[in-house]
Amino acid sequence: QVQLVESGGGLVQAGGSLRLSCEASGRTFSDYSMGWFRQAPGKEREFVAAITKSGGITYYADSVKGRFTISRDSAKNTVPLQMKSLKPEDTAVYYCAAGRTVVPTLWGTYDYWGQGTQVTVSS
Repeated sequence: QVQLVESGGGLVQAGGSLRLSCEASGRTFSDYSMGWFRQAPGKEREFVAAITKSGGITYYADSVKGRFTISRDSAKNTVPLQMKSLKPEDTAVYYCAAGRTVVPTLWGTYDYWGQGTQVTVSS
């Protein structure tokens, strides 16, 4: 009943910024924790950031802490990921996920996934 669509990916120069968005249809995000994961070619999917149902607690991978910010908007149906000081190693397909009860860092604990959006950071 929850469909997630990512947007905002693209090409950016190292040091630049991008803002990804995860938008929901069918149900609001109020009952779900939300997460962002990414997967680079030939590598395992890795946790990026997550936010609790209330929006009061956030989690970040060490590799992005201080550079990326996850949040919820007032409508509780959009979860942006603001990415700053981007590095070539941030290049990946970024996926948005939603779950009722999650371990924030574990992709297998989320119930719904978006299609992904490509982020490419040039060096």
